[in-house]
Amino acid sequence: MIGRLRGILAHKAPPWLVIDVGGVGYELEAPMSTFYDLPDIGREVVLFTHYAQKEDSVSLYGFLREGERRLFRDVQKVSGIGARIALAVLSGASVEEFARSIQAGDITALTRIPGIGKKTAERMIVELRDKAADFSGGGAPLAGGTATDPLSEATVALQQLGYKPAEAAKMAREALNEGDDVAAVIRRALQSALR
Repeated sequence: MIGRLRGILAHKAPPWLVIDVGGVGYELEAPMSTFYDLPDIGREVVLFTHYAQKEDSVSLYGFLREGERRLFRDVQKVSGIGARIALAVLSGASVEEFARSIQAGDITALTRIPGIGKKTAERMIVELRDKAADFSGGGAPLAGGTATDPLSEATVALQQLGYKPAEAAKMAREALNEGDDVAAVIRRALQSALR
């Protein structure tokens, strides 16, 4: 199983990209959400990957963020949805936007994504609503190594302390005050949890 690749970005032409890892070129398919944030050709990149093997083919998919890979995998668990629609979801909406649409039961927003009709949108809402809060739990880019804001960093830290993703996200949101750094958010979240 290939879970992560670090190498030089050798080629990119949506939806395909090639990463040179020690002289071996790995061809991956990636959503537009990943393409938007890729470095220039010739620069190093680190991607989370999803390896898929079928009877007649092997595919490798690449994502800059763990949350994207998690969403890609969870969407495919919905009956009747495969990798093509999962990539379309990530190309048409951010992980956070998709999670909000699922939680709100917004069929109209979901049907704007190519390949998703009304019945598929309804199935997605029913089957993914309980997981939607967890989607953005791993939203930080792997290459950066840290989350991009105090709320995200605090959420990840609380998960590492053993809280479930949805619980950690809720604790961090409730503890966040404007201008806080990550340490203040975590401290306040843990103090609230102990009360």
